Amino acid sequence: MSSTKRLLSLSTALAIALPSLAFAEPSAELIAAAKKEGMLTTIALPHDWCGYGDVIASFKAKYPEIQVNELNPDAGSADEVEAIKANKDNKGPQSPDVIDVGLAFGPQAKAEGLLQPYKVSTWDEIPDTIKDAEGFWYGDYYGVMSMLVNKDLVANTPKDWADLLKPEYAGQVALAGDPRASNQAILGVLAAGLGKGAKAGKEAGEAGLAYFAELNKAGNFVPVIGKSGTLAQGSTPIVIAWDYNALGWAKTLNGNPPTEVVVPASGVLAGVYVQGISAYAPHPSAAKLWMEHLYSDEGQLGWLKGYCHPARFNAMVKAGKVPQDLIDALPPAASYEKAYFPTLEEVDANKAAVTGAWDSAVGANVQ
Repeated sequence: MSSTKRLLSLSTALAIALPSLAFAEPSAELIAAAKKEGMLTTIALPHDWCGYGDVIASFKAKYPEIQVNELNPDAGSADEVEAIKANKDNKGPQSPDVIDVGLAFGPQAKAEGLLQPYKVSTWDEIPDTIKDAEGFWYGDYYGVMSMLVNKDLVANTPKDWADLLKPEYAGQVALAGDPRASNQAILGVLAAGLGKGAKAGKEAGEAGLAYFAELNKAGNFVPVIGKSGTLAQGSTPIVIAWDYNALGWAKTLNGNPPTEVVVPASGVLAGVYVQGISAYAPHPSAAKLWMEHLYSDEGQLGWLKGYCHPARFNAMVKAGKVPQDLIDALPPAASYEKAYFPTLEEVDANKAAVTGAWDSAVGANVQ
């Protein structure tokens, strides 16, 4: 299937709305049970990722009786899955109730018996292509891989993956995570492989590894996890990250330093993240109430304010629920027209290729 067709198929899926369920509120019984539990434990939710700071704040404001216990905001998807495994018999504050992970990690967690099913009241507006039919995991938002550039230190803004190999970018290029554990970094490698013309999956994963080996050999790759702070300090003047992270960081930096966010001309990769509730959740009712909040109109618009395209985006646009200023704050729609949505199989094959061979192929210890 071509990238355009896959994008259209996802857009079509996103546009299918069954509005009868869209306005449902969580039941009084669920709210009461969640308040009785009194706590929700999240993991790996940086406040500047996808507008999560405001999303968490709005949940707290709505349910002040529920304390939100936030574990390790900078953890990667693999760390989240490991945290469930490590705390199977522990009902204490180190045991996560919910996870937000890259697409490949949802089915993995389900297969390992680490998730419990739950279908939110707006379930029918989540596209079938990005959710488990039984409700064990479900897509929450997506974005495209981009480059955030510190314009104080980078005179010529790179426009495509091939540009980053030029000598002028020596010691400047970083990934926004460790490609052995972070979904964002793993898919950054896949995007680079697509940029070389490789097919999504194992082939693009291997091509991406070859690309980063070349980037590392040239002295352009910096083995530091890139974020707004490292970009501003100058240790990672160019960071490969999801567009919503790049835009959020740029907003936080507020022109100090001046920045530019670029969607590359080729290898435009769309990435979907998914939610799931731990099978061992100490606070299962609070976890379900959290999901209801995330998939409500308020929660979905919260993510959109954080520059993410939420799962119900097209259905909400069709229903006139999305303010125009939020749409206008995103990069031009044209930037997304070339976006390729890899299948779950392609994501899995790429993940295996990248995590299995990063050390041998690239040899850069990202930390």
